[in-house]
Amino acid sequence: MTAPASTPAAVLPAQAAARLGQFAVIDVRTPGEYASGHLPGAHNIPLDRIAEALPALSAAAARGELLMVCASGGRSATACGELAAAGIAAATLTGGTTAWAEQGHALDRPADASRVWAMERQVRLAVGSLVVLGLAVGTRYRRGRALSAAVGGGLVFSALTNTCGMAAVLARLPHNRPRRTELDATLAALRQR
Repeated sequence: MTAPASTPAAVLPAQAAARLGQFAVIDVRTPGEYASGHLPGAHNIPLDRIAEALPALSAAAARGELLMVCASGGRSATACGELAAAGIAAATLTGGTTAWAEQGHALDRPADASRVWAMERQVRLAVGSLVVLGLAVGTRYRRGRALSAAVGGGLVFSALTNTCGMAAVLARLPHNRPRRTELDATLAALRQR
């Protein structure tokens, strides 16, 4: 199960479904995304909280395999890299929860969960809104078009580096943040798993 940090071990949805009980499944999406539907038994530790979760993840990995999950596989691969750098082996779910659901596997959804958009959708709304705003302001004030140009440049940089600064900013919004008590309970459960 050990793989280089740049290329984490990958598990296909069908393989994960067949062995789901053997994995400690860690969903690295935001709490809102997690609540909108996650793999059965998955624990939510947002990507930006992985560093503080390392001791609990190490304890869970000592007792079994870790499967990192996100919407499409990008954030979970990043999490696997962070874990590998700390000496913790983990695999990523190929295609994330999107591929899992597309292949007909069930997602758990808490009954009281609010319907928060997936991070990719939140980013598209924010970026599109900024471009339209820049163009609208640019019709009156020529310098307003600079906003649209800056957003376009940010998208190019995002594609070239396979990172997303807008997602990092949006992940800090209150609806995308875990409550401290929820994260503490998740970490305690992983230590005891």
